[in-house]
Amino acid sequence: MKAMLSKEVGGPETLVLEDMPTPEPGKGQVRIKVHAAGVNFPDTLIIRDMYQMKPPRPFAPGGEIAGVVDAVGEGVSNLKVGDRVLGMTGFGGFATEVVADAARVIKIPDNMPYAEAACFVLTYGTSHHALKDRAAIQQGESLLILGAAGGVGVAAIELGKAAGAKVIAAVSSEEKAQFCRDLGADETIIYSRDMSDRAVQKDFSNEIKKLSGGDGVDVVYDAVGGDYAEPAVRALAWKGRYLVVGFPAGIPKIPLNLTLLKGCQIVGVFWGAHTAREPQNHAENMGDLFRLYSEGKIKPRVSASYPLAQAGDALQLLQDRKVLGKVVVRMD
Repeated sequence: MKAMLSKEVGGPETLVLEDMPTPEPGKGQVRIKVHAAGVNFPDTLIIRDMYQMKPPRPFAPGGEIAGVVDAVGEGVSNLKVGDRVLGMTGFGGFATEVVADAARVIKIPDNMPYAEAACFVLTYGTSHHALKDRAAIQQGESLLILGAAGGVGVAAIELGKAAGAKVIAAVSSEEKAQFCRDLGADETIIYSRDMSDRAVQKDFSNEIKKLSGGDGVDVVYDAVGGDYAEPAVRALAWKGRYLVVGFPAGIPKIPLNLTLLKGCQIVGVFWGAHTAREPQNHAENMGDLFRLYSEGKIKPRVSASYPLAQAGDALQLLQDRKVLGKVVVRMD
């Protein structure tokens, strides 16, 4: 088998393609012949030792895969050789063969392309958990999405619309704004790439309030962080909910007096821990997502794909925030 390995701490340029022994599944595991691997922001962090998980080197990044089961370990009864599946691996996905715990592998519909399956669980799982479980979003409420053209942002647009919310997509360019409108966003905001100036922040808050109808937004989905966070909190309506999803722009500092003045909540969204701590709820959420997929209400938008040998380029594209929707690594 081949794998794109991180052998030293560094960026995408440090990854190397090497031959590796084909792994054998142990008890409770299956081996998957990988067809596609999703590319996600944690992949850019894990190779720099900046993620919660720090696997021993050498390791392949890639926490989300899709392919075909080609070997089954002892004690596995829910999967068989030949099953089309997706799997959450944490890391190791940028490889032609992957061993995964059977409990973290899910059969996919026959009509679901591997590229879409490889981009499905993390983004839609995160956004569904955020909007349904953490924000309890309701029909008719307004939803602001920061970083709306990225993977989790796109999922939040579709899930927000499916929930009956008014969706305001905040992005950094007109190209991204049009992409979000095509997905169904009701309104778009193009924000400055430099939000450090207080006047720029105030203008951003005022624009959010204006588009929400004047009183502020009910829910903020923040997958950006940094200097974008405070003006978004300032634009919350009474009893609004601010969802902490990620912070590629840096970890923000929020004046807590704002939560008192607005009666609002700052709510953490840690989907990975949720799946481990609340497996029954996670299973129900996955059922929701496959139903919405079958109804055509959600669909991963794969805008680019790279062969395994160019996985570093895929990570660089994501790191540079140039991605519309999702990027996959394919195992040609």
